Amino acid sequence: MDRLRINGGKRLEGVARISGAKNAALPMLAATLLADGEHTVTNVPDLADVRTMLRLLGRIGAYGERGNGRGRHRVTVEVSTDIDPVAEYDLVKTMRASVLVLGPLLARHGRARVSLPGGCAIGARPIDLHLQGLSALGANIRLAHGYVEAKARRLKGGRFVFDTVTVTGTENVLMAAVLAKGTSVLENCAREPEVVELARALVTMGARIEGIGTETMVVRGVEKDALSPMKRAICPDRIEAGTLAIATAITGGDVTLTECEPRHLDALTEKLREAGAEISSLEGSMRVKGPPRPCSVDMRTTPYPGFPTDMQAQLMALCSIANGSSVISEQVFENRFMHVSELGRMGANVRVDGHTAHVKGVERLSGAPVMATDLRASASLVLAGLRAEGSTIVQRVYHLDRGYERLEAKLRKLGADIRRLRQ
Repeated sequence: MDRLRINGGKRLEGVARISGAKNAALPMLAATLLADGEHTVTNVPDLADVRTMLRLLGRIGAYGERGNGRGRHRVTVEVSTDIDPVAEYDLVKTMRASVLVLGPLLARHGRARVSLPGGCAIGARPIDLHLQGLSALGANIRLAHGYVEAKARRLKGGRFVFDTVTVTGTENVLMAAVLAKGTSVLENCAREPEVVELARALVTMGARIEGIGTETMVVRGVEKDALSPMKRAICPDRIEAGTLAIATAITGGDVTLTECEPRHLDALTEKLREAGAEISSLEGSMRVKGPPRPCSVDMRTTPYPGFPTDMQAQLMALCSIANGSSVISEQVFENRFMHVSELGRMGANVRVDGHTAHVKGVERLSGAPVMATDLRASASLVLAGLRAEGSTIVQRVYHLDRGYERLEAKLRKLGADIRRLRQ
């Protein structure tokens, strides 16, 4: 099992290119199941989760192929009518986003059998709203032996209000509604940039969607033959950009992030400015200059455009060495403080009270062996290691590989002393 060794104390400087967004790539690859033919998706990050999705599509009968060399970020998916609408447990268990094939399979083929999903152990993330939304469109759904079994000769337009904001739930029901007969009205939809990108990609395929980027989307269903194969580029990964921005701030560095979308990072950049970082944005790039020691900040995670839960752990690493005390409130997932004990091994002073973490900044962290528990927790430990005195060994970095494309290589290019140790 691979590990990362980080010798801290290096100031990050230079230019880093942001990869395509994992959380946009996965639903867009699932959406290829809606139309026969050869789909072409570019700027696809080379990640473990993307590879899992391509294996899943291949098992279903939609064969994906990634380019080589400089073209490795280009993926083609060949979809035919010879589809087996089943997503088996052995693949779905490793990645919650696998459930995104449910809506397209049901809408296109009238039936689907999809294993209940797995993924990071950051709390309960039930798919009840996915199933309720599909039921509102006329699907007959039952749970049996750990699988969702859904049937519908053809879905019908309907009205559905999501009880809570759910990104993958919005995406699943949206994709299903594209081929439903009649008009569907989806309310309290997630507004994350990745949801917007999926909706725009569906429109380029021939879908009729109004209200993209708002809480209410209206979908006027089309016939199957009205959809054409997707040709689309993946948007920049705002979470990778935010992680590198915090890496710059925590080391007092000076880094320019290119091929990113600064407006997707407004909630984070506001907190970084409060912490003392200087941030300047241009079209498609952002420069971050970190302070010698950050100031404390308070933060509360909320759905977009609020502060993203996927950046909470990384901001906590920054607050752990800030001048003053910070209060971090996690309002999205109930078990997303598992990194706290590992940060404590490095000298961080964090006390958790329910959904709130109280962080008292310390002057310095000390390198230590630590263990990643999930994707974003692993990123927070890497960031803490960049600032810590001495050597930090981060174990279980397979979590990191699920969501960051060669993060250690990008950090090393910026001056970090970081190496992957293979066993």
